[in-house]
Amino acid sequence: MATGSPNLYSFPNSDALATHLRSYVLSAQNAALTRHESFRIAVSGGSLPAVLAKALLAPSNGTPQDTPQFSKWHIFFADERAVPLDHEDSNYRLLQDELVTKIPTELGEPVVHAIDEKHIGDDDPQELADLYQEDLMREFAAKDSVKLPVFDLILLGCGPDGHTCSLFPGHALLREKDAWVAAETNSPKPPPKRITLTLPVVTHAVKIAFVATGGGKKEIMKQIFDLEEGSSLPSALVNHGAGEKVSWFTDHPAVEGVSFARRGSL
Repeated sequence: MATGSPNLYSFPNSDALATHLRSYVLSAQNAALTRHESFRIAVSGGSLPAVLAKALLAPSNGTPQDTPQFSKWHIFFADERAVPLDHEDSNYRLLQDELVTKIPTELGEPVVHAIDEKHIGDDDPQELADLYQEDLMREFAAKDSVKLPVFDLILLGCGPDGHTCSLFPGHALLREKDAWVAAETNSPKPPPKRITLTLPVVTHAVKIAFVATGGGKKEIMKQIFDLEEGSSLPSALVNHGAGEKVSWFTDHPAVEGVSFARRGSL
């Protein structure tokens, strides 16, 4: 059962947000490398890869604690669209374009776990989901030996409807308890065919962070944090399921009018 409440951080601009996000991610990295010598992370698409690049590709202060060790990173996708890897809707392509191809050689190269392109044209993306789950099992453990994988960090966005990953409000996938990776055949947001980490996998991570910016997010943020009617939204379910393990990185416009107590620094 989750303990505590999520941490809501609000910053005056994107530069301040990126600086604090960098500290948060690298703290998670360093703790993970102490535990098991690799950093296993899942990321979403949208605006997140660009924010992540701004945070992680900023100059280091020269200390090991402030240095990304990308050669020890295993990057998975919190959700992915059933499109070719070079397609404009691909989260893999987005991450490559925004972050991976810009990493300086001396920082190393992460292992990026992409979907299996051979199955992107299938009518049903279930095989795509099953194969991605098998990839997780090779990295974490066989499914019959652990109930859920434990990511060191999962980085998420929040849609204007409160969705996160490809988990949408009111959808049956929110009740999935057994699968690690689920297939979505009719996403309310195009493209319709996707795969997604399930809610139990997300809330089981060591740390979970959302990045939500801009005034367009303030109404859904108010629902998620202040209103009972928002308690069933996917992003709110992550808050409820993971409690103090969750941190939100926002700018001031995104939380205008939100009553939930927020912080200005880590």
